[in-house]
Amino acid sequence: MPPRSKPSRSRRFQRPSGSRPYRKIFHIAVEGAETERQYFAVVRTLRPTVQLNVLHTDQKSAPLNVLKRMKNHLKDNPVKFNDEAWIVSDRDEWDEEHLNRIQQWSRTNEKYGFAVSNPAFEYWLLLHFEGGKGVRNKRVCIERLRQHMPEYDKHIDTRRITLERIVDAIQRAKCRDNPPCDGWPRSCGATTVYKLIKNIIQD
Repeated sequence: MPPRSKPSRSRRFQRPSGSRPYRKIFHIAVEGAETERQYFAVVRTLRPTVQLNVLHTDQKSAPLNVLKRMKNHLKDNPVKFNDEAWIVSDRDEWDEEHLNRIQQWSRTNEKYGFAVSNPAFEYWLLLHFEGGKGVRNKRVCIERLRQHMPEYDKHIDTRRITLERIVDAIQRAKCRDNPPCDGWPRSCGATTVYKLIKNIIQD
C-alpha cells in the first residue's frame, strides 16, 4: 500500500467569510437642528436595512455651512458601492446663489443629491397629511401643519409619521413637481425631498 501523502500546506482550512449583505449608507446633511433630525430618526426605524448618517448642528445652519459640513464628512467617509450623499435644505430666505452652488456640487457625482423644500421642511411634513395646495409662505405652511400636528413647534409627533403616510407624501410631492424642476423648486409649495425618501424606502 503506497504511503499516504501529506496534505499540501496550500490547502489549509479557511473560514468562509461572512455573507451578511452590505447595508447601503445615506449620508444626509440637514439644515435644521431638530425637525429634520427627528424625522430621519423615524425613517431609520422604518427602514432598518439601510444606514442613515444624519449630519446636523445647532450652529451655522446656512446652506453653504451645510455644504462645508458635508464635504468635510466625505473626506473621511467617501461614498462607496451604491451609497448616496444628500444635502437637505429649506428655500426660506437664503440667497439663490448659495443654493445654486450646492446644486452644482450635487452634479459633480451621480451619487450626490440636493433636496429643497419651498418654503421650508415643514412643507414636506404637511404632504404626509394633505395635498399642500395654497401654501404661500412659511407661516401658512406651519399653520396648516398644526391642523394635523396641533403641538408642532419644531418637534414632531413621531407617532404620526408612518410608512403609509410617507408613501402618500412621495406621491403628492411628485404630482406637484410636474414637470420635474431642473435643480431646486423656485415656486412656493413644492419639495424635492421625495426623491431622497423614495430612494431610502425603496432600496
